[in-house]
Amino acid sequence: MGKLMSDSLFNLTGKVAIVTGSSRGLGQYMARALARSGADMVVTSRTLDSLRTVKGEIEAIGTKVLPLELDVREYDSIQHMVEEAYNHYGKIDILVNNAGCNVRKPSVDVTWEDWDLIVNTNLKGTFFTAQAVAKKMIPRKYGRIINIGSVTSVFGYASLAPYCASRGGTKQLTMSLADDWGVHGITVNCLAPGWFRTEQTKVLYEDKTWLEYITDRIPLKHPGKPNDLDGTVVFLASDASEYLTGQTILVDGGISTGATRATAQKK
Repeated sequence: MGKLMSDSLFNLTGKVAIVTGSSRGLGQYMARALARSGADMVVTSRTLDSLRTVKGEIEAIGTKVLPLELDVREYDSIQHMVEEAYNHYGKIDILVNNAGCNVRKPSVDVTWEDWDLIVNTNLKGTFFTAQAVAKKMIPRKYGRIINIGSVTSVFGYASLAPYCASRGGTKQLTMSLADDWGVHGITVNCLAPGWFRTEQTKVLYEDKTWLEYITDRIPLKHPGKPNDLDGTVVFLASDASEYLTGQTILVDGGISTGATRATAQKK
């Protein structure tokens, strides 16, 4: 029964998936997870050279992989990537909108350029990539779009104002697109990781005081490991989630419960 359920609901064999920003960080893990479930992949980065490692890893898994350049801040780059992917495979079934960036600084120090960089990448880029892919999905009446958000889609943190704004916007955008495209058989959901160590956050994890502070607030008592997202991204990409749309799923060890530090609880 377990194998039958796996084959019928979670097997992505024959599907084509795009994961943007998949040269490093959580994107490469999600790309490998989809490939292990059988999907043929499109991986993207601003430079093709940076995709060599993940391309080789996916080829070793045994599925097809097409590396493409993409800068989500450039409209023409988005259109070109989607056309290349579509022309190569003949369809696009799954989009994981993962490309993102951050600049961590006090709000009074945020520049106009900082704001544009973060919001144009994380929110504007997410919308226009989803739009371009949806145009290919709509005629086929099928699609799975997974926008990558963050625990900051529902929480605010100091020194992250533009980032929190962009991720909160991703949550709202997800609901709007789900309403727009549900009639076409396209589901749109937001996968929101909690605290994971990536290139963007590694400086925080080098601070032992901060690491203790954040770990105390996570009910499972440890930050996320990159593979902790595998099951959820495969679920959202698969037929198992066909009646789930417009939702934000937090994979955060429970920090969004509002847990307080154990030391504070003892007082």
